[in-house]
Amino acid sequence: MIRLKYLIFFFLTIPLSLIWAQDNAVTVSGRVTSNGNPVPYAAVYLKNGNLGVNTNIDGQYQLEIPIGEHILEVASQGFRTNSKNITITSNQNATLNFELIEDALGLDEVVISATRNRVERRSAPVVVSSLKPRLLTATQSISVAEGLNFTPGVRVETNCQNCGFTQVRLNGLDGAYTQILLNSRPIFTSLLGVYGLEQIPTNIIERVEVVRSGGSALYGSNAIAGTVNIITKDPILNTWEIGSNMAIVGGEAWDRVVNFNSSIVADDLSSGVTFFGAYRNREAYDANDDGFTELVELRNTTVGAKAFFRPTDRSRISLNLNAIREYRRGGDRLELAPQFTDITEELDHDTFIGGADYEIDSKDGTQKTQVYTSASYTNRDSYYGGLGGARTRQDSLLANNAFGTTKDLAWVNGVQITKTFNNKDVLTMGAEYNYSATEDQIPGYDRLVDQNVNTLGGYAQYEWKPSDQFSALLGTRLDNVNVFGNYSVGGLERDLDLNQTALSPRLTLSYKLTEAWRLRAGYARGFRAPQTFNEDLHISSVGGEPQFVLLSDDLDTEFSNAFTGSVNYSKTKDLLQLDVLMEGFYTLLEDPFTLVSTGAALSNGSILEEVRNGEGARVYGSNFELGLSPDPEWRFQLGGTLQKTEWNQPQILFESDGSPGESDIVIDEFVRVPDFYGYLNTTWIPSEKFNVDVTGTYTGNMTVPRVISDNGFLELNDSGSFFDMNIKLETHFDFNESFMITLSAGVTNIFNSFQDDFDIGPGRDSDYVYGPDAPRAIFFGLKFGKLH
Repeated sequence: MIRLKYLIFFFLTIPLSLIWAQDNAVTVSGRVTSNGNPVPYAAVYLKNGNLGVNTNIDGQYQLEIPIGEHILEVASQGFRTNSKNITITSNQNATLNFELIEDALGLDEVVISATRNRVERRSAPVVVSSLKPRLLTATQSISVAEGLNFTPGVRVETNCQNCGFTQVRLNGLDGAYTQILLNSRPIFTSLLGVYGLEQIPTNIIERVEVVRSGGSALYGSNAIAGTVNIITKDPILNTWEIGSNMAIVGGEAWDRVVNFNSSIVADDLSSGVTFFGAYRNREAYDANDDGFTELVELRNTTVGAKAFFRPTDRSRISLNLNAIREYRRGGDRLELAPQFTDITEELDHDTFIGGADYEIDSKDGTQKTQVYTSASYTNRDSYYGGLGGARTRQDSLLANNAFGTTKDLAWVNGVQITKTFNNKDVLTMGAEYNYSATEDQIPGYDRLVDQNVNTLGGYAQYEWKPSDQFSALLGTRLDNVNVFGNYSVGGLERDLDLNQTALSPRLTLSYKLTEAWRLRAGYARGFRAPQTFNEDLHISSVGGEPQFVLLSDDLDTEFSNAFTGSVNYSKTKDLLQLDVLMEGFYTLLEDPFTLVSTGAALSNGSILEEVRNGEGARVYGSNFELGLSPDPEWRFQLGGTLQKTEWNQPQILFESDGSPGESDIVIDEFVRVPDFYGYLNTTWIPSEKFNVDVTGTYTGNMTVPRVISDNGFLELNDSGSFFDMNIKLETHFDFNESFMITLSAGVTNIFNSFQDDFDIGPGRDSDYVYGPDAPRAIFFGLKFGKLH
């Protein structure tokens, strides 16, 4: 049966059925199928022409074309594009049927993150990696955080035993260098960046597009390492699905998930709405039996809807709304109120995300105008602290200081115009206004982050295609950034009032040597204005005391210059698909933001870290990806990253205050970044009734700092390497076209490749975490509904 996730989004394309009939034309009709099943809403069109239609719900089409010789082409998301020659010599109608083969490697997939327009991934001027629900399901990924590792250059790491803080590293750079987008909008705030990757369930995701290196010309600041665009599901057909997964982690902690999806689409395809939701309840897990968590207790409820409406044949309005309620807690004695424990990190999030888009096409189909607004708001209650292992009345009073609140808002408004010339060149222009406001306070520790960022940006991009072989993408973005911030902790205060204008140019060249070989090269300039980012909002625990981050007095803007080059070989022959990518990257950082442990203890007992400008750094290496599908029954994917991260001058990681036995700790390379990491994915689908997935990730050796004294003194340890392998078996039962059941079972982290030297006790360094995010787990799953 044809899976919905592979059907083309008919409402994301210019309605081909609007093209008018011509004189001296005849009707060509037929049916588009795959494995004997109809392919709804496939695009049937004349190649290098402007005539086309979409198939109906039964895969049937009728198209009037003029007399002559033509190439008729059929395209549908999730299938390989197919074409046939047809010669019309008289006024007699003709019949032409098409059989499509599944696009197992996504070579003909349409993506939007490369150019902010819809282009075929294989021919896009910028390399785009795409994660689809098929892979997220195969890897048993419950949230986005668990699935992103299966993309070249991407590594998601957990940074805290007490709260489970995760961040995504792209090409070796930490989370603040990556622009995370939700439905192409930059509303993933600094606060959402702390825990948000675990707050978005995979059952609401249509796909995740990753663009590595230099996206600033399109998406503004903070896209130095690249962009991760999370695209949620659109309504396509009338369907419904209810699913449940249950896993036992480490043989003792239960992880329970229930989710649902439902779509309703009007008969005339003029409107549709999809509803989705997920509930997750994961118990805390203690890996070394010291009474303190390594995996936090987690309860997450997500509900949302996405809808579209077509006022006319050339316009479309779309709306989306998501509500997330998440509670997480780690530390010891979770049954007690947090202030009566030795150490607790407790977070209670209420998040609302919504947006609206209006698109309209010109009558001749050469211009598209889009107006949009999108926003996210998070209200959080937090607790970072405890008794630190003591039981005196004074310690009990100090423990009450650790309660805090956070309010976080992001709002983006924009307009974009896309104009196509001669069916080849594309001009894209737009303007955006981004506003964010963060207020994070812990009164008991005199901790305050009160920050407002206003960004007004304009961008222009021209895609020049002088021939079928060569294309050039030239763009630039001009941003005026105003940051006003007040930052204080333990009596120390910092103020920031910055108004800066930055120009971010971008150039990408693409040359098609043959139909199979393509070369790409690019350059991009990026910047990050001084402000508090997600890592700075995460509060870790050391020696039973919170560790706070403060901006330095003279923090300057950070700039980057990113260079990329790649060679891509893609081949489709009969049932065979082969895709090989080799990509090199070289990024120079000017005045990079660095985090320095000062060795100073504040008057309230907390430890201070400071963000300063470094002496400059370079990150370089290569990403590779191999995809092979000899036929739709087998799929193999392998990818990885080999890289180096170096400071131009030795960088201070810990600044000693002169205490006995302590000295400055300096480093030449980035910490927590392995020189090599990668993934693999193997799928066997012997029939529509059964499939087996074997997946895994490899994390190479890296240097990890560990705090070993109450004032933050460090030692540098080698992590060793990890290979995390999973297996999943799935079987399907089709009772009729309206009801299907899917059963699944498997094991994640089969070899239990997991960190074995966690810090212990109430005074532990909670940030001393590396390797896979969880030990071995056994899981079972059930889905039922109208899935096809």
